[in-house]
Amino acid sequence: MMGERTVMQEALFYSFRIEDHVPADHLLRSIDRFVDLDGIREHLKPFYSTMGGPRSIPN
Repeated sequence: MMGERTVMQEALFYSFRIEDHVPADHLLRSIDRFVDLDGIREHLKPFYSTMGGPRSIPN
């Protein structure tokens, strides 16, 4: 049995949108237009688990 909820579930999570925190005229937005970081995710993929748990770092 789970029991009665004593804390609002929303307090356990947070929402973060970069658009809400970086002004439209910020330098980072200008850089983002010219820098392609799509390959970074693939490059770092071996360091992350497919199941969400810890995983040993490949040699």
